[in-house]
Amino acid sequence: MLDVFRGLKNLIKVNYVHIDSPVFRLHYSITVILLISFSLIVTTRQYVGNPIDCIHTKDIPEDVLNTYCWIHSTYTLKSFFNKKVGVEVPYPGIGNSREKGKEDMNDRKIYKYYQWVCFCLFFQAMLFYAPRWLWKSWEGGKIRALMMDLDVGVCTEIEKKTKKKLILDYLWENLRYHNWWAYRYYLCESLALINVIGQMFLMNRFFDGEFMTFGLKVIAYMESDQEDRVDPMIYVFPRMVKCTLFNKFGSSGEVERHDALCILPLNVVNEKIYVFLWFWFVILGVLTFITLVYRLVIIFSPRMRVYMMRMRFRLVRRDNVDTIVRRSKMGDWYLLYILGENLDSVIFRDIMHEFANKLNHNYQHHIHGVPDA
Repeated sequence: MLDVFRGLKNLIKVNYVHIDSPVFRLHYSITVILLISFSLIVTTRQYVGNPIDCIHTKDIPEDVLNTYCWIHSTYTLKSFFNKKVGVEVPYPGIGNSREKGKEDMNDRKIYKYYQWVCFCLFFQAMLFYAPRWLWKSWEGGKIRALMMDLDVGVCTEIEKKTKKKLILDYLWENLRYHNWWAYRYYLCESLALINVIGQMFLMNRFFDGEFMTFGLKVIAYMESDQEDRVDPMIYVFPRMVKCTLFNKFGSSGEVERHDALCILPLNVVNEKIYVFLWFWFVILGVLTFITLVYRLVIIFSPRMRVYMMRMRFRLVRRDNVDTIVRRSKMGDWYLLYILGENLDSVIFRDIMHEFANKLNHNYQHHIHGVPDA
């Protein structure tokens, strides 16, 4: 199994420069790695054997029947899921589909997804990485450039003083010009929420309307009586299915119809993957929604900005935080917040102190200069 994931080691890189929130990192790091891992798992035959094995007759070669049933859809019968296994039916959803000489086509539950699972998982991984790629291109390495290796703080006093002056000069010259930079990041977080919700609907369509309530049905199944319950995992991911009719000419030239009973061992893996993804996507969606509500509060409430800065950076004096928040805009606050998470705490305290003093000095100079004007 380790050989399968050896190719993913390049994705697991510890980035010491944080330009986004922990919740946003869950989208493009953990989730992407999980989806690509799942995509690799379902393509490895040594763990589940062949993806499909059908009971065949001598008239049809085994490989031909297996290939035909894999390419075309398989099905189960909805009315046979509630019958007793071993007494009325051999397996949930499997039984005689003929009733009074006719086949009830409405009773069939068709399964067409299984050959596309690995591609769908990989496509989902790319969608989860898209907001990160967009934000990284918009951010343009600004935080890394401003850090100048001050995250460790091990340098000479002259070098430290020079670098701090460069940061202060940048903050002063670009004061009140970072709103659009911050809003673009908030847009990427919004895209991450839209993506996770959209993928829930995508998978619901992929599984013919069964995915949205899949996790809830699994919980209800575990809490219900054993005699009355139908396993939703078997209903959505059956291990045994019936193959669609295979028509061929017989020895007399007449068309003969053949059907087959097939085993889908890959569904044992698929059901675990999608149960986990259902709960993971719900948790991720809730966390991202809470984060966006927090962003809205930050945009419209300067008092919350002061509170969050005080809570996160306790070495910075309260009056300095008040001054900076009061005399700058939301984008400047967000840039300083991200810088504070990456810089050495003592160096960041000094930068905030000098920046607040500069803002105070400029404000007092401006006030005293008003009468002269």
